[in-house]
Amino acid sequence: MLDDERAPSPEETLRVIKEQQAAAERHIYIDPLVLYFPWGVAWLLGFTAYFLHYGLDGRPYAPISQPQAQSVLMIAQVVAGAVAAYGIARMNRQVRGRTRAQGAMYGYTWFAGISLVSLIAIRLGPLLPAQEIGLLWAGAMLTIVALLYMAGGAIWLNWHMFFVGVWVAAVNGVGVLLGAGWHALLTAVLLGGGFIVAGLWLRHRT
Repeated sequence: MLDDERAPSPEETLRVIKEQQAAAERHIYIDPLVLYFPWGVAWLLGFTAYFLHYGLDGRPYAPISQPQAQSVLMIAQVVAGAVAAYGIARMNRQVRGRTRAQGAMYGYTWFAGISLVSLIAIRLGPLLPAQEIGLLWAGAMLTIVALLYMAGGAIWLNWHMFFVGVWVAAVNGVGVLLGAGWHALLTAVLLGGGFIVAGLWLRHRT
């Protein structure tokens, strides 16, 4: 038997498998900064604007109106969502079968959840005082974020993603109980800043 025709040793086979696995991971790798950093920046900017509008004692800390604060938050979230969607779509193009179907259904769930919450807030918002309208929108949206991060963690057995959802749920719940000003402050610092730190930390680990 020629050297070129000899059967590969177990060590060579294992090396080839590892090289192919590493190549596949590079193709489907999503930079954690893409998934966490844009949302962190969006929430830090948007909810800081809300905090300056509400204040902690009912008096604004800066001449920022509620529509202006909402515009800052919405624009920042649209940009963050576009960046995250690009990263997820790029990964999803590299996979086939069950994994691709899971990713597609998960994306549709985000769209359905946010759309339904928006309809509820639009319907119930006019019945509430001005401060409570902003709290309704923010609290309901963050509830969707928390639950879908936890669901995503369960689907892909990703504990980091699951515990991020738990963290969002805890901060959101405490903020809703304390009121609009505190909710905006806690969300800006603990979720906005927290997502930025999480993205940097996970990027460093990978």
